[in-house]
Amino acid sequence: MTPTPTPRAPVATATIVGRGRVGRAIAAALSAAGVAVNGPTTRGEAVPDADVILVCVPDDAIAGVVAGLGVRQGLVGHMSGAVTLEASGVGFGLHPLQTFAGGEGPDAFHGIGCAIAGRSAAAVDVARELAIRIGARPFAIDDEHRAGYHASASLASNFVVTLLAAAEQVARTAGLDGPDARALLTPLVRRTVQNWAAEGPENALTGPIARGDGVTVERQRDAIRADAPDLLPLFDALADCTRALAARSRSIA
Repeated sequence: MTPTPTPRAPVATATIVGRGRVGRAIAAALSAAGVAVNGPTTRGEAVPDADVILVCVPDDAIAGVVAGLGVRQGLVGHMSGAVTLEASGVGFGLHPLQTFAGGEGPDAFHGIGCAIAGRSAAAVDVARELAIRIGARPFAIDDEHRAGYHASASLASNFVVTLLAAAEQVARTAGLDGPDARALLTPLVRRTVQNWAAEGPENALTGPIARGDGVTVERQRDAIRADAPDLLPLFDALADCTRALAARSRSIA
């Protein structure tokens, strides 16, 4: 008869390495979830052993920090979306699909997606447990697809901020300063995201390209070329992508 496996004890202690935005946020969330948290520690400080040691440092520093930990009592993981487990030498990964500006409370992870991975079934279980305990929704991402997953996150977050900065720049050429432009554009941005989330990109697309109004698009392009020429390549690239999306939208209409 095969013996029944001994159930794994829940994570009771955690050491957080790195005092950046994510390190501070995960420390607060785990502490609120009943985990005894050490740190966050800074570089050069002692790193206490714990059930799990979470490395929350910039991607290019992870491998060095992990190597410096040496042999430890406790499973070492990182919170990077892009760095593979193999390259970094950690046992598991836990990446919150969220942006952190600093100052978040312990509920910062509630309801968000959290990518998990592990070098063993037990390590995956630990990552899943941590995600659930902080209120997140765990989903699996393996090393092979990690870069693509993280690129998707950058498109949805970082690049959106870049695009909104461009919109704000063009608005200034029409006489709207930064705060006014943001206040006026914010409801439009919110509704657009809500429509995309509810209906998908093909049904959420509106505007002159979706309507086939090439004259208006050329007027917009002329204004960009005259008042914000540095943004003309971005406008043209986005217009081309939007035309392709509009074509898909018409094909399923």
